[in-house]
Amino acid sequence: MGGYGSGQGRHYGAHDATNDYRALDVRRWQRDGLLVPDRVFSWQWSCDGEVMAWIRVGVEEGYVRLIYRHRSPGDVEWKDEDYPVALDWTSCRLGGRRPWFLCPARGCGRRVAILYGGGIFACRRCYRLAYPSQRETWDDRAARRADRLRDKLKWEPGILNGNGWKPKGMHQRTFNRLVAQHDAHVERSLAGMVLRFGIKL
Repeated sequence: MGGYGSGQGRHYGAHDATNDYRALDVRRWQRDGLLVPDRVFSWQWSCDGEVMAWIRVGVEEGYVRLIYRHRSPGDVEWKDEDYPVALDWTSCRLGGRRPWFLCPARGCGRRVAILYGGGIFACRRCYRLAYPSQRETWDDRAARRADRLRDKLKWEPGILNGNGWKPKGMHQRTFNRLVAQHDAHVERSLAGMVLRFGIKL
């Protein structure tokens, strides 16, 4: 069908990450019971309790209509947008159906769960967005993985806080395995700090 939007939007944000853009998740709308034909609802994004942006969404059979205003950096005038985004549905193994957006950017049409908002809402590939974890350094990644293990172990967050005790009810073998993984990630992260900042530990 060609899709909404011109090719100019397909190369924006080559170095941006998904969390730099406002996102629409069709799975969330389905969970919230919003994908009912002839329904109209508002969707908003907030920061610290303050609404930063919102759009109106009209649900029709086979598509949703996105209605909003946006202003590009440096522009004075607001631009009104009103365009359809087709929906596709796939069967789930245990019953029910799963919704997908079909990316509306011209020449795309990829089936995705999340669209990201620039001038128009389009898929991650059209905006060439990376995931936040892809922008991490190797030592930051090691620290994040260690903190994830600390959460499983119910230890205080932060790799410099030292190791805690075995959580009640956790098998000793599981505890030993998680601690070994944690300590390996901590060593890797600390080695990165030494290299990056020239600090002595």
